[in-house]
Amino acid sequence: MAFAEYGDYDGLGLAGLVAKKKVKPAELLEEAIARAERLNPKLNAIVYKDYDNARAAAKGRLPRGPFAGVPFLLKDIFALTTTMPTRQASRFMPAMPWPHDCLLVTRFKAAGLIPFGKTNVPEFGIVATTEPALYGPAHNPWNLAHSTGGSSGGSAASVAAGIVPLAHANDGGGSIRIPASCCGLVGLKPSRGRISNAPDFGEFVDGLATDLVVSKTVRDTAAALDAVAGAVSGDPYWAPPAPASYLDAIRRKPKRLRIAFATAKLDGTAYHPDCKAAVQAAARACRAAGHDVEEASPHLDQAILIPAFMALWGANLAAGIDMLADAVGRKPKDDELEGVTWGLYEAGKNVTAVELLKAKAALQLAGRETARFHETYDVWITPTLGRPPVKLGTFDMSQRDSTRSFAEQIDYVPFTAMQNATGQPAINIPLYWNKEGLPVGTQFVGRFGDEETLLRLAAQLEKSAPWKDQYSKIRL
Repeated sequence: MAFAEYGDYDGLGLAGLVAKKKVKPAELLEEAIARAERLNPKLNAIVYKDYDNARAAAKGRLPRGPFAGVPFLLKDIFALTTTMPTRQASRFMPAMPWPHDCLLVTRFKAAGLIPFGKTNVPEFGIVATTEPALYGPAHNPWNLAHSTGGSSGGSAASVAAGIVPLAHANDGGGSIRIPASCCGLVGLKPSRGRISNAPDFGEFVDGLATDLVVSKTVRDTAAALDAVAGAVSGDPYWAPPAPASYLDAIRRKPKRLRIAFATAKLDGTAYHPDCKAAVQAAARACRAAGHDVEEASPHLDQAILIPAFMALWGANLAAGIDMLADAVGRKPKDDELEGVTWGLYEAGKNVTAVELLKAKAALQLAGRETARFHETYDVWITPTLGRPPVKLGTFDMSQRDSTRSFAEQIDYVPFTAMQNATGQPAINIPLYWNKEGLPVGTQFVGRFGDEETLLRLAAQLEKSAPWKDQYSKIRL
């Protein structure tokens, strides 16, 4: 294979070349490393290199998984492994590897993926852009002046730029879907309980957070979900049964679906015209594919949901930082946490047990309401973001007033946190680019436990409105 063709293949495509002995895993890895070395000075997407261990793995005996021999990157949040530190972009977090691979990383490796680095994130993953003080900002391949989104920003930039075909990502308020939207990628947040946090944790952020990947193709996302899904004994949540194979499922057309779409935020206010155009284009594509499409949204009160969500996020951040402080034997110094982190940390410490339980109850009621909505509609379409990818520096990371610091970000991401609260699956699909050449993603939300419908619909749209040729427009 001419290495100039590397970027033309998705992960399954590269694995197919390895299986046919047209290329060796070590050759793929060296191409990925060469691309990383050439492009990362512009992108700042990769923040830790583990080339030697990756080279040893590529030359060794690999598992016979669906991605055997494919280079891969892990996000610097939760992807705990023995060969790389996971610092969550915090100066307070020691740069130490984990004593063992977590189950997620074990499953990624069992699928044949070869991790060779860690990707850039905002501190503790709490904001919608990747501009940490520890690592510096990640840059969007479509326009280097713009944000990659957060918190899986480094992973998304690496995939969009063609360094790897897919990369690890996770999502506690939109952190898979937001960067997928900013960088023009497929990004699925699975249902709560679909991915296990074993062996060290039961849940992340009170069940709001989960893991998977960002990728360029629906089939890579489906195959990745096949590879890492599945609860184990001791998990606090279990998702409904999955199909035998999500990858096999997307080969079948979805049934005729009833689809709703949102042309305004839940409070009735408008979002950016580009985002409205993206939703309308998605609705037209679904209608052309034979589905029933109409405007509708669930009845959810943002005035109740936003404070409840922030209470959970703040309390969990405060608990996490305090547990880290106990582990290292000291409290964080003033210059070891960013202003936005300090603000949410202090707010979280003030959340009482009663307030926390009331917040959880409010979010659970939202889950009941969306379940009623999905008795009528199979899928709900929204913009992933409230406006196109912002420029770097738009949000003030030094702001310690958590109400002020998050108000603008909530306006930027008005929909994604809802699915973390309700536990539903949701996927960003790259169907629209604006006149400035920036991707404007569309979010498709499904019933709890029904990733299959979302993936089958995404695969159908990928055929009727393919986005793969868009990536050739990236010039770095």
